[in-house]
Amino acid sequence: MSPSIKDVAVHAGVSVGTVSNVLNHPERVAEPTRAAVQSAIAALGFVRNSSAAQLRAGTSRSIGLIVLDLANPFFHDVARGVEQVADELGYAVVLCNSDDQTSRENRYLQVLEEQRVRGVLITPIEVSSDRLDALRKRGTPTVLVDRHDPRVNCCSVAVDDVVGGELAGAHLVTQGHERIVYFSGPLGLSQCADRLTGLRRSVAAAGLDPDAAIEVVEIPVMNARSTHDVARARFEQGEPATAAFCANDLMALGVLRAALSTGRRVPGDLAIVGYDDIEFAADAAVPLTSIRQPTQQIGRAAAQLLVEECDNPDTHAHQQVMFKPELVTRDSTQP
Repeated sequence: MSPSIKDVAVHAGVSVGTVSNVLNHPERVAEPTRAAVQSAIAALGFVRNSSAAQLRAGTSRSIGLIVLDLANPFFHDVARGVEQVADELGYAVVLCNSDDQTSRENRYLQVLEEQRVRGVLITPIEVSSDRLDALRKRGTPTVLVDRHDPRVNCCSVAVDDVVGGELAGAHLVTQGHERIVYFSGPLGLSQCADRLTGLRRSVAAAGLDPDAAIEVVEIPVMNARSTHDVARARFEQGEPATAAFCANDLMALGVLRAALSTGRRVPGDLAIVGYDDIEFAADAAVPLTSIRQPTQQIGRAAAQLLVEECDNPDTHAHQQVMFKPELVTRDSTQP
């Protein structure tokens, strides 16, 4: 059993209150007494229970971060940005992976609330859910990460995915591509739908009929393996498109592997544009052109908004932060 504050008091020959003062207000304790208590702490291996103290005070120095898929490097980078700010401001981050499952998301929200975290950063499966709405109504500050919905009464940090889709489409049509296949995740996800909207706008702006020029392939699991299997089957049937736009870089890597394994040259036979610009994009067998999101900035901005609301609830004003993506061109779309 771990030594308690009472054990430290007995060992040092002082009261529990004196030990508490040494831990919390050392300036109130005379130097010889303080030294005796610190010696007892070292001898016993005592570790203070900050969580219990914080709960008694009604505060916590922990924040929760719930992401959709930790296998996606995008969320690793977002989490890194969150952690940087949390560390600077003296907070700890509890990282949870919902794995795109509503039941897991709800369970983590319940656990975080039971643990009395100061606030929650979340990339929700649905922007508005009963569990998430209840958390906000009970006074737990919440910030949406990589999601935006002005109807929800909380802060959000996201990227303008319509602009991202426009950048990808304009890049491809400028190079003469008139048949583009969009490998998308579920279109019920706002990011996927917004990227398609942007793609359609850029194709229409080039004088093409979006319905004829764009084929949409929805893939439920947005990873490399699932996308590879779908893309390979299509390529083996003689896919007529000359370009592919993918809803994230993991999907683009799956398309790239499928193209190469079925004898297609990239970019000679198929140009590929990904999304996110994860680290692996530049190191792929054919370096991928991608739409870059400022992932660490997203995490930092979300964490700053959350801590500001936690520390200043009476004066805090909700903000909807929207970053702009940028096109990063590499070999996969070279003319």
